[in-house]
Amino acid sequence: MKQFKSIPFMIGIILVIFLVTMMLISIYYTPYGPNEMNPDVRLSSPSFSHPFGTDNFGRDVLSRVMEGSQTAFIIGISSVSIGLFFGFILGACAGYFGGWIDEITMRFIDAMLAFPGILLAIMLISVFEPGMKNTVIALGIMSIPSFARIIRSSFIQYKSYDFVKASIAKGAGSFRIIFHHILPNAVSPILVAASLSFSGSILGESGLSYLGLGVQPPDPSWGRMLKEAQPFITSAPWYVIIVGIIITIMVLGFNLLGDGIRDKQDKKA
Repeated sequence: MKQFKSIPFMIGIILVIFLVTMMLISIYYTPYGPNEMNPDVRLSSPSFSHPFGTDNFGRDVLSRVMEGSQTAFIIGISSVSIGLFFGFILGACAGYFGGWIDEITMRFIDAMLAFPGILLAIMLISVFEPGMKNTVIALGIMSIPSFARIIRSSFIQYKSYDFVKASIAKGAGSFRIIFHHILPNAVSPILVAASLSFSGSILGESGLSYLGLGVQPPDPSWGRMLKEAQPFITSAPWYVIIVGIIITIMVLGFNLLGDGIRDKQDKKA
């Protein structure tokens, strides 16, 4: 049974390692230029020279998928960092200090949760302009409430433990208690939240790019590639299928990774 529980976690690690490796390779090498057009091989099926086929402009799909992985990781890491930073500040202050600080903070979080995340992101990008920077900011803001609630819950739980009370009795300051005693014990749920938020950011970026509000051409984006492939779903089905599989692998890998971390945490508890 123990071995069975570790299988999803191992699958998640393998998928994430595969994607990270592809991203790192794409920094130094792609089979063709991601934006290199060749009308002579337009919508070619997968072959030895083009393993993933070509798109409607004759661009190599494999090269664009590899280049798009950089966009995916940049947006995922950046948006999670924004959400985690502000979510930690709000959640830690609300959970540790409690009282009116907790009340005001949670009413603010509830107000953010009143708007569906993706609609909030669409509204923010529509007010400003589409592009990678605004996409990162919108997705980062979208993830703040989930981080804040998880971190608040962890701080409420651990601040009542004896080792925290003992530190307070010895005169330890709030800064030391938060970062030296509570935060190390709250790492596991934060990692789970970060992993799930990463996959959510990838889906969010793909959805925004599919609607034309995310990453703009000529930068490769998996969501935009999916939109460009839609009109050719019957004449070049491999284009849609390959991009869809890559997005699925990314989301599945980080979800399984997060689930595995949560299972290990529950086992320790």
